[in-house]
Amino acid sequence: MNHPSKSARQAILERGQSIVGAKGFSAVGLNEILQAAEVPKGSFYHYFDSKDAFGVVLLDTYFDHYVQGMQALFDQPGLSHHAKLMRYWQCWIDNHTGCTDAGKCLAVKLGAEVSDLSEPMRLALLRGTARTIELLAVSLQRGVEDGSLTFEQAPESLAQRLYALWLGTSVMAKITRTTAPFAEALLLTRQLLGGSENPVIHFDRGTGK
Repeated sequence: MNHPSKSARQAILERGQSIVGAKGFSAVGLNEILQAAEVPKGSFYHYFDSKDAFGVVLLDTYFDHYVQGMQALFDQPGLSHHAKLMRYWQCWIDNHTGCTDAGKCLAVKLGAEVSDLSEPMRLALLRGTARTIELLAVSLQRGVEDGSLTFEQAPESLAQRLYALWLGTSVMAKITRTTAPFAEALLLTRQLLGGSENPVIHFDRGTGK
C-alpha cells in the first residue's frame, strides 16, 4: 500500500467515525465516507487495504483518543478518585444522551455488529476495551489508596464488571430510548464503589438514542 496523505487519511477517519457512529459499519458504503471527506472517489485503497482494514484503524484511533481523555480526567488534581470515576460515568451518560453521533462510543455502536463479522475488528475492540478497563482498574486502586473508595474484590475484576455494566446499560438505553438504565447503572455503580461521596448526576440531554 502506498504511503497515505496524512490529511486525506485523517479526513477519511474523522468523517468515517461520524458516519459509522450514526449508521453502524455494515450500512455505510465507502463512497459515502469518501464524499464526506472530500477525497476523490475510488481512491480509498490508496489509504487502506480494505474496508476491514479501515475499520481496524478507525477503532484503534478512536480508542487512542478515548484513553487519552480518560487519562486526562483521572490525572486532574484536587479530586478524589471516587469523584473522578463518577465524573467519568457522567461523561459516559452525556456522550450517549447527546444530540450528535460523532462522539458516540464505537465500542457500544460496533461491538455486537462487527465482532461476528470481522476478526481483525473484533481484536481491535478487544485491545481498546482492555486499555479502558486497565485505566479503570488503576483509578480504582488509587481510590483505595486515597481512602475515597472501599471494595473487597480485586480492582481488575471490579473494573471489568463496571465496564460490562455500562456497556450493557448503553445498549438498554438505546432499546428503551430513556435514561432509566443509566440511573440504575449509577445506583449500582455507587454501591459497588463504596465510599461516602455523593456525585452530582444530571440528565439534561434527552434520551439515550
